[in-house]
Amino acid sequence: QLQLVETGGGLVQPGGSLRISCAASGGNLGYYTVGWFRQAPGKEREGISCIVFNVGATYYTDLVKGRFTISRDNAKNTVYLQMNNLKPEDTAVYSCWASTSLGTNYWGQGTQVAVSS
Repeated sequence: QLQLVETGGGLVQPGGSLRISCAASGGNLGYYTVGWFRQAPGKEREGISCIVFNVGATYYTDLVKGRFTISRDNAKNTVYLQMNNLKPEDTAVYSCWASTSLGTNYWGQGTQVAVSS
């Protein structure tokens, strides 16, 4: 069974940068569509970005387009989210997600990102 573990969250000042990682075990991430969701306090979980399996196309919500970059390192079985020009409204728990072509979904436990001065 695929397991996902996020690392790299923390506190950063507005305008700063942070890279969070999602390491997989129990499966090869190269065979999954992978992405990131986030959930802020009192709000619903929202999709941020994803990389489509076997195509490599990337997608971003308008809220982060131009500031965040998703990437994957198949050799390390890890997906990353580089976040630049962070804003206080980016504060949330960020969770890694992987999905098979049959629609089976896997989630990490999440990592907290806080943007504050």
